[in-house]
Amino acid sequence: MAGIVQVGPLWRIASARMPTRWGTFEVIGFERDVSNGTRRVETALALVMGDPTEGVPLLRIHSQCFTGEMLGSLRCDCHDQLEMAMQAIAEEGRGLVIYEYQEGRGIGLMAKLEAYELQDAGLDTVEANHALGFKVDCRDFGLSAAILRDLGIKRVRLLSNNPRKAKALAENGIELVVQLSCEAVPNPHSLAYLRTKKEKMGHTLSLWQGESADQTKALPAVRSRGIASDTSDFNGGDHGRKVDVAWRARGIETQL
Repeated sequence: MAGIVQVGPLWRIASARMPTRWGTFEVIGFERDVSNGTRRVETALALVMGDPTEGVPLLRIHSQCFTGEMLGSLRCDCHDQLEMAMQAIAEEGRGLVIYEYQEGRGIGLMAKLEAYELQDAGLDTVEANHALGFKVDCRDFGLSAAILRDLGIKRVRLLSNNPRKAKALAENGIELVVQLSCEAVPNPHSLAYLRTKKEKMGHTLSLWQGESADQTKALPAVRSRGIASDTSDFNGGDHGRKVDVAWRARGIETQL
């Protein structure tokens, strides 16, 4: 029956060793069938370091961003967030990134370019999605929760500024111990986009205005190893952009 979403079983397709500049991860490919009148296949990768069932691992749920991660676009913060998360996991020696194929908040690459065209004409990212007939965010994070269950992970520390990801995990039975900031320094090309995410989508962003490093350090302690804002490893190289890292509890921390 159209409109009723039917989800098939989750399959582990393959796993392999993945050496990176932050250390060696195990990459695991997952698939499942989804049908709501038409059949499609959902796919995602889990990049796992160490044993994530020990303690409460760091988790980043990351959506594909071809423009930022492959083309070096400065219109968003996706590239920096992915690198920050992988560095944070490597610092602890344990954690995972779930990489989902949900380009442009789930609208796909071509529609994302159409949205960029509308933004160049004066609309913001929310208005552009609506003008194209899309919701503000078309993503679904149920697959990420299914992957966590398959891996035996029941509790996580989430690296995200997005309240929808935290809500989706809780609704799917994953205990969120704490949500941690994963915020990159805005640039002149991304500032308006990030401001819209903060003001219209509820993302917890400081935009680095009116908040000193001392103020950040004074916020409630997070039960994870923090990362200093030394950005020497991220200056120059393949993208030449400064990345800064700040860990901040969201007021939802519970006892480990």
